Amino acid sequence: MDWGTATVILQGQAMKAKFFCMRSKGSGKPFVRLYPCERQQAFFDGLMHAFAFFGGVFPRLIFDNLTSAVRKVLQGKARVEQESFTRFRAYYNFEARFCNSDAGHEKGGVEGLVGFARRNFMVPIPEAQSLDEINERLLQQCIAYGRHTISGRDKPVKVLFKEERSCLLALPEVPFVNTRLLSAKADKYATVIVDKNRYSVPTALVGRTLRVICHVDQVEIFAQGRRVAGHRRLFANNQWQLDPDHYLELLQQRPQAFHSARPIRDWKKRWPQAMHQLLERFCQSHGENRGIKAFIEVLLFRHHPAEQVQQAIATAVKAEISASAGVQHLLHRNQPTPQIVSLERYARLPEADISVYARLGGGS
Repeated sequence: MDWGTATVILQGQAMKAKFFCMRSKGSGKPFVRLYPCERQQAFFDGLMHAFAFFGGVFPRLIFDNLTSAVRKVLQGKARVEQESFTRFRAYYNFEARFCNSDAGHEKGGVEGLVGFARRNFMVPIPEAQSLDEINERLLQQCIAYGRHTISGRDKPVKVLFKEERSCLLALPEVPFVNTRLLSAKADKYATVIVDKNRYSVPTALVGRTLRVICHVDQVEIFAQGRRVAGHRRLFANNQWQLDPDHYLELLQQRPQAFHSARPIRDWKKRWPQAMHQLLERFCQSHGENRGIKAFIEVLLFRHHPAEQVQQAIATAVKAEISASAGVQHLLHRNQPTPQIVSLERYARLPEADISVYARLGGGS
């Protein structure tokens, strides 16, 4: 396996991404998957997706001396492995071989795949809303690859790929748990710091020590076993991932801070026009502070799906409604009416003599 670097366009913005490559020496079948970084969790995730793609685990894998797997390079072929990599390798029961220092040509097949994938899978520059969309396209390209016969082989790649599956080790019934567990204290900004980045939590949890589960692409935060926040994982440094919903109760008490609050400033850039119009109408009808409080009350209708709240806001703007109670009425009006089922559809219990129960209490 090896890593490569490519440019992708996500949500209109160009960014550098890492792509994980694995190539079978038997059939020549490739697997390619994009990640925001090449940290150890991404390394493990790439291997797990590759094993699933190939339908089993190769008994022997060849690596560079990447720090995700090797803690120290010793003389000759000896290596001190990272403890977590040793656990991963033991879980999937494969043998790891590492190239000599500065000898990447020892795994030339996959070195060639890095260039091939960049020239064929990454041209034109992949563009999508998320890496998941691009990875789905890459997966389909990897599945389609193999109608040709590699020089020196007597069968096409697809035929050899089917044959080699019988040589692979079976996948474990339960995949490896590829997560990191951390404890972090919520600071005065209602955020917890993970890998030099900040993730928001509800303001009521400021000062509390929370449990954090880091997945390869997301962060989950728990308080006393209850999930209180979930965020897309950040991979640069000194970035903030803020959920505006976590700050609404506090801002309702301090409406003058609403427009200047960082999570609201960022959120307002993505608002539909109807939300701007409703806020303006509320402020004109009730004054700045009371109008903001009433608007936040609408945003706090969390027990309704977000798309229903957005629809109610749009309807309220058209109907020139200027009170949160009006939006709430629209939400209730749009709720589906429960279906009443006649009891005649259900079998009746047999008639019973309940007088026997009186004797259980001694006749009382």
